[in-house]
Amino acid sequence: METLHKVIIDTNKVFSLKETLFSGQSFFWKNQENTSGYYHFFSNSFFILLSQLSTSSICVKFSRSPLINADIRNLISRFFTFDIDINQVFSDHFKNRYPAVWQLIQPYLGVHVMRQDPFETMVTFMCAQGIGMGLIRRQVSMIAERYGRQIVVETERCIYSGHTFPTPDALAAATVSELAVCTNNNRVRAANIIAMAQSFVSGELAMICAEAESCSLDKVRTSLCRHGGIGMKIADCIALFGLGRFDAFPIDTHVKQYLWEWFGIEAARKSLTPGNYRYLQETACSILGHSYAGYAGHILFHCWRKEIRKMKQF
Repeated sequence: METLHKVIIDTNKVFSLKETLFSGQSFFWKNQENTSGYYHFFSNSFFILLSQLSTSSICVKFSRSPLINADIRNLISRFFTFDIDINQVFSDHFKNRYPAVWQLIQPYLGVHVMRQDPFETMVTFMCAQGIGMGLIRRQVSMIAERYGRQIVVETERCIYSGHTFPTPDALAAATVSELAVCTNNNRVRAANIIAMAQSFVSGELAMICAEAESCSLDKVRTSLCRHGGIGMKIADCIALFGLGRFDAFPIDTHVKQYLWEWFGIEAARKSLTPGNYRYLQETACSILGHSYAGYAGHILFHCWRKEIRKMKQF
């Protein structure tokens, strides 16, 4: 029987836990069954359970680990980017130029882009290519169940059972046939993930991750795109959600749609060729500002999917 440690974190800003976790940037957090409003995650060193207390505070419960209360506060605050203010993300110039869009996204300003584990993000978004969010979540869960480490945490109120995300070594040693079972029998995807994991283990990709915040975004993209299964959009997703590059602006069908509907960018009505992808990125960055274009873009993306497209699966 284990007693979970507990801390309350005041974010000092609007924060929506559920909207953040289920906005299309992460697929490994679980909604605790039969317990509305609780979300859990198994890391390689501890178990964590989160719940929202108010619009600006969360309750964090975590299992026995090397972490102390101060460490968990710092870890959670960094993970959920509580150091970034919404006024950094959306400038006064943007608010004044696009008042209708600014008004529409008000309910989603509590969505924070997370600083996630780079390797987990790479695997996740390599799985995400061309499929819906429900299937992405299923594939990620299957990979964790087959290659991760099972953890069971028993408390007075509940038994939590799950798997950690696999280590690079675990996936580097996988076979295509085995991993393809987890990737909807997509053997090419499985082979690409294994090759990427081997590159991570060799140090090549790990070095890219270590240098990501200090080198140019173009260098990060180019380095990632050398690996099979990682194109421009996937590279931008990895940079934004896994490498802390909030200037990376991934473009998919939904982003193209809002770039046309909300900002009148004519090129967004054309095919997403490599050249047009770059042009749309540059144009979006000129509207949103370069430093936080991807961060702002993700909030716009989530708002578009929910308010305009009326989508419910995340």
